[in-house]
Amino acid sequence: MTVPKLALSENSEGALAKTRADVVVVGTLQGEDGPVLASGASVADGAFDGKLAEVLATLGASGKAEEIVKLPTLGKLTASVVLAVGLGKAEADGTVTAERVRRAAGAAARALAGTDRAFVTLSALDLAAAVEGVALGAYVFTAYRSEPGDAPVAKVDFASPEAGAAKDHKATLKAATATAEAVIIARDLINTPPNDLYPASFADRAQKLAEANGLEFEVLDEKALKRKGFGGILGVGGGSARQPRLVRVAYKPAKAAKKVALVGKGITFDSGGISIKPAANMDHMTSDMSGAAGVLASVVLAAKLKQPLEVVAHIPLAENLPSATSYRPGDVLSMYGGKTVEVLNTDAEGRLVLADAMVRAAEENPDYLIETSTLTGAQVVALGNRTAGIMGSDEFRDRVAKIAQETGEGGWAMPLPEELRGDLDSRLADLANVTGHRWGGMLAAGIFLREFVAEGLPWAHIDIAGPSFNTGGPWGYTGKGGTGVPVRTISAVLADIAAQG
Repeated sequence: MTVPKLALSENSEGALAKTRADVVVVGTLQGEDGPVLASGASVADGAFDGKLAEVLATLGASGKAEEIVKLPTLGKLTASVVLAVGLGKAEADGTVTAERVRRAAGAAARALAGTDRAFVTLSALDLAAAVEGVALGAYVFTAYRSEPGDAPVAKVDFASPEAGAAKDHKATLKAATATAEAVIIARDLINTPPNDLYPASFADRAQKLAEANGLEFEVLDEKALKRKGFGGILGVGGGSARQPRLVRVAYKPAKAAKKVALVGKGITFDSGGISIKPAANMDHMTSDMSGAAGVLASVVLAAKLKQPLEVVAHIPLAENLPSATSYRPGDVLSMYGGKTVEVLNTDAEGRLVLADAMVRAAEENPDYLIETSTLTGAQVVALGNRTAGIMGSDEFRDRVAKIAQETGEGGWAMPLPEELRGDLDSRLADLANVTGHRWGGMLAAGIFLREFVAEGLPWAHIDIAGPSFNTGGPWGYTGKGGTGVPVRTISAVLADIAAQG
């Protein structure tokens, strides 16, 4: 995990005069007649005799979101370059949202690759968003490259906001850095290829993270899973020589107001099993453990932020491959807790491992259950690649969706129509793992999972099939590959539970 060295600095003429930064980053807004300098840029503007926006305009700057324009300072500042990054149009009240700052900071960080040191003034708008954006935008995964290319920016000094105490700013920097580091933990796991990341090796990484952060750790291997009756996890993982695991990682502070269970789907590679997927883009299925990566990173982050909650992550891990020992369409699995499921499609495997883990999680009597997974391609069809589908108990679902939107990760509340439940009826078992049609596939998966939620337990399912893995070009603070969604959403939900119950 590589994160630039992040520090606070004054936002003053003296600070800029003394800085050893190579580049000064300023924000621009899209005005009616060209770019307008954002808050924090006044000192740099003064060095250009108040004409910085005018000079940038002659270079083609407009202030549109994520636009990058570089300007040599020609000795006007100790830094050799001013990098102007667009924030887009301001809100009606003249403010700039945290997500716009985060994306602009991410775009700037990508443009700073190969730079030794930068001075960023976007923090005058929103310190936490600027820190998160820079740290995540600078992220690259080069573990498997013989030539890694330009290194990310090595050190970043953030201009301190004018309002607030220095102590508060330092606390904000620390928390935002911890949040970005947690997202990067998830990204690194997602981006690790499946020949190196499989159930046992994921469990080993989880153990190291747990031990490093003072967390409880437990892992059940295939023998323990069989002994305890985890039929869903065993069924899905039975086709691989690399056998499944169920990992439990718990953060238990001395005074916990509530207990929150997290469950994340950990299919370290999904071929579809006997119901095999098309070859095209099957390599993307290395990301089918994004939910597992997200909840592991989230419990680590809860510990680092010292949330006054007990947070317990349950992580089912399996590799879904076709072989002589694979489960088959037509099989009936006896799930943990006693329900039986007829398998109609072995590529609907995520809900099977999740169901086992959700029943296990409920045995510890949590106050809330948050489950996340790359569950259905139907999520992408319905909501696209950047908006998660959020289902569950109506009130808690809406609460999680609202928070997801506020964090900038995005999410949309989806229904669980009762008429779809009958389509999961099985001729042999308590229910089937899929319906007999393609309609409402994301919703049917949510209804399936609901069957394994303890009565009265507030529950939210976050389907991140699209948002968890970026197969296109970089944008904002999101590069190619694993995104780390929904770590920031889960962390914000935990903070909201800590504050409001």
